[in-house]
Amino acid sequence: MPTVVRFLLCFAALAAFSGVMGGALTAHLPDRFFAEGGRDMARQAIQMQMWHALAIIGISVLMIQQGCRVLVSMSGCLMAVGTILFSVGVALTAFWGIHPGPVAPTGGSMLMLAWLLLAVGVMRS
Repeated sequence: MPTVVRFLLCFAALAAFSGVMGGALTAHLPDRFFAEGGRDMARQAIQMQMWHALAIIGISVLMIQQGCRVLVSMSGCLMAVGTILFSVGVALTAFWGIHPGPVAPTGGSMLMLAWLLLAVGVMRS
């Protein structure tokens, strides 16, 4: 199995693990652990993280079946980085009220670009 596929599958598993853990914390922690409106914000970030973990698994399966095409590989890697930036940026705001500048929007933009790269990569194959 190619290294990029192993990386993406490992990343997806760890993203799903931390998403489940974050979901449990978000559901059970008292309100004092969240910034104002933070619980809902954390839930939304966890949903995005979980959906993208599943998407990265799908990209990995596609790469196993059709080979590691450049745009599809790039979309998976960009999706991994975008997921980290988006989730961490939103979590900092949700739990501690820290606004890390353009971290979450940059991650969100990377996620959108990853989806476009995936579409183009699939159309070219």
